[in-house]
Amino acid sequence: MRIALIPPISVARWLLVLTVFAGIYFFHGFLVPVLAALVIGFASWPLYRDLLRRTRGNTTIGATIAILMVIAFIVVPIGIAISYTIGEVRQWIGWALEVNRFGSAPPLWIVNLPIVGEWLAGQWIRHVGEPGAVGELVQLVSGANIGNIYRAVVAAGDGVFHLVLTLLFMLIALFFVYRDGSAFSRQIDMLGERILPSRWERISRVVPATISSTVTGMTLIAIGEGIVLGIAYWIAGVPSPVTLGVLTGVMALIPGGAPLSFTLVSIYLVASGSYFAGFGLLIWGSVELFIVDKTLRPKLVGGPIKLPFLPTFFGLVGGVKTMGFLGLFIGPVLMALIVAIWREWMREIELSNMAAIVDAELAEEKQTRRTA
Repeated sequence: MRIALIPPISVARWLLVLTVFAGIYFFHGFLVPVLAALVIGFASWPLYRDLLRRTRGNTTIGATIAILMVIAFIVVPIGIAISYTIGEVRQWIGWALEVNRFGSAPPLWIVNLPIVGEWLAGQWIRHVGEPGAVGELVQLVSGANIGNIYRAVVAAGDGVFHLVLTLLFMLIALFFVYRDGSAFSRQIDMLGERILPSRWERISRVVPATISSTVTGMTLIAIGEGIVLGIAYWIAGVPSPVTLGVLTGVMALIPGGAPLSFTLVSIYLVASGSYFAGFGLLIWGSVELFIVDKTLRPKLVGGPIKLPFLPTFFGLVGGVKTMGFLGLFIGPVLMALIVAIWREWMREIELSNMAAIVDAELAEEKQTRRTA
């Protein structure tokens, strides 16, 4: 029999590595929807297990029902937000038409702004205050920047198409995550146990638990802050409190977004002359943020790996910079994996040091017995 120059096991391993790299090269454009599907799947897996029990373990029916529920959960809020936004935009367009017809004096809160108030009031009178000034401004801007406006409209259309396509691919990937997730996770566990026999179980459980706690915790906190601060905006008499509450909830997903939102609204109230409402909103937002950050956030976000503040901050900011909105959930998971691997190394070093100390003590004890 002939002896192979390269053992079959080595050939299989290199073919597997090359196949993985080729797959990453050709399908890297699908990375974002696949990661989004994995994030949603990990976060909703406890609910999906309960759904499987109700469907008597039929994964196809369970995955179909789960996908329909996810579509309803995504489409219904987006539809409500779009309808409300259209109403808000209609009001702004009506206001602009009325101002263009009759003119408008600059608001008092602009006039009362320190340093720049007088200059902004002059610009308002020049471009908005006179009848027909808004129409002339629109014609001037659109005429001078018609090319930029066209490119912006084309880019917006491409962005919407790309978003719809990404959402479609994500739903397809999520269906197979629900249907075949258990079998695929068992295969990953088998492979991981071959690579890291004594550590794979501890490290592998970090990812789903961290994703689930991060997504659930951040979503609940964002919704809660949006509702609480939206009610505070309404009490303070801020225009469009619902829109500002939704924007605050979205900004709450980003580090520093919620305090920036209610601080800007407080500055607007103070500049418009509502000093009590402005300072009251600032104090209320600061107290609410302190309570959330010190009590709720540590319990809801973090999972089995309680990340310190600095890795959490780097994970959030780096994730957003690299992957956009999805990076809010992927970044902390990667940081949790890094912290888990670091702690495994530290644990291995401590165990090796303890074993060395025990061996030295045993050797010393044997030497003592021989001397005696």
